[in-house]
Amino acid sequence: QVQLVESGGGLVQPGASLRLSCAASGRSFSTYTMGWFRQAPGKEREFVASIWWIGVVGRYVDSYADSVKGRFTISRDNTNKTVFLQMNSLKPEDTAVYYCASGSGTGRHSYDYNYWGLGTQVTVSS
Repeated sequence: QVQLVESGGGLVQPGASLRLSCAASGRSFSTYTMGWFRQAPGKEREFVASIWWIGVVGRYVDSYADSVKGRFTISRDNTNKTVFLQMNSLKPEDTAVYYCASGSGTGRHSYDYNYWGLGTQVTVSS
């Protein structure tokens, strides 16, 4: 069983930055694929970013939705079992509830994930 708790959401103006955190439980955190998804009102949940381990190259690899590429950065701290989402140059269309998830694979799809947090609200508005 893995528990995920997101934090760091809030209300910011366009162009501002936020850093989301997701604290995880579980013994094998370093092996988990970790991802961020978001859901805006009236829309389906969508992929934002993921980070996963590729053993053959011996490092983590990240992936981003086109809509956030170049503005958002996913990272992880395995010692403290935490994954982060640094969000820069925020736009009103980034407004959504952001969810952290853990699973396996490349993590670009909801079905890659077994566990989900409850979400944190991000609102970008002037």
